[in-house]
Amino acid sequence: MEHLEHHTTTVNGIQMHYVQTGSGPLLVLLHGFPEFWYSWRQQFAALSPHFTVVAPDLRGYNDTDKPANGYEIDVLASDVLALVRGLGYERAAIAGHDWGGVLAWHLGIFHSQHVERLVVLNLPHPALMRRAMVTNPLQMFRSIYMGLFQVPILPEALISANNFVNLERAMRGTAVNQSAFTDADIERYREALSKPGALTAALNWYRALGRSAFRTYNVPDSALHVTVPTLLIWGAGDPVLGVELTYGTEQFVNNLSIRYIKESGHWVHQEQPELVNRYLLEFLTNTL
Repeated sequence: MEHLEHHTTTVNGIQMHYVQTGSGPLLVLLHGFPEFWYSWRQQFAALSPHFTVVAPDLRGYNDTDKPANGYEIDVLASDVLALVRGLGYERAAIAGHDWGGVLAWHLGIFHSQHVERLVVLNLPHPALMRRAMVTNPLQMFRSIYMGLFQVPILPEALISANNFVNLERAMRGTAVNQSAFTDADIERYREALSKPGALTAALNWYRALGRSAFRTYNVPDSALHVTVPTLLIWGAGDPVLGVELTYGTEQFVNNLSIRYIKESGHWVHQEQPELVNRYLLEFLTNTL
């Protein structure tokens, strides 16, 4: 793996851990659930010759603080913006996968003045996800786990049972290329999620989602437009978020490129890293 510098800094009242490599314009990589900075391990070598690449452990994950609250989407976005400013930048390219994609969309919609370019991996635009959750029965079924995560204690027990065996099943089970996750990779994720308070903190992102999304996204579709250049990368075999959730994204993004990868499930940047890296570089180096 590319040489990485590990740092901890104060952002938005918490201690945030991040890794950094490379030099050039700032590119911030935002991981999803149930991961941490390690999610981007196969991107660092490709991106670092062109960018200052920073991948934080987001609030509640791995070596970042795990407060009891502050998991609403606007607070999480403020964490990222504080990190960018603390690094001495006013603008950055942002790439996010899964929950990191939720943050990426949020930053692109509500804080576009700080976003140079936007990349989202396997996470639909919020207007399309909102629509699907009331009109798409299949997606409603696929997302039923989010309702389970609202229950206290039980999700923690199910996920951590038998040394987190369900973590491995969930990650490999939602991948097309299951060999993308070695036993050593799964152990890294298990270790991070086993840290005191980490699993509950990760689930708190979901538990805050209802009130957070209602307050933030209770606006007309017309208020959710993205004006910064955006690349959407989608593993077309994702069993959790159907590929149909991408259809119509162009209604909400002025300058949109979409790249579908058939031989990938949910974890597209880990399942097909060479192709994802190519798409990232083609898109990001055209402007930055």
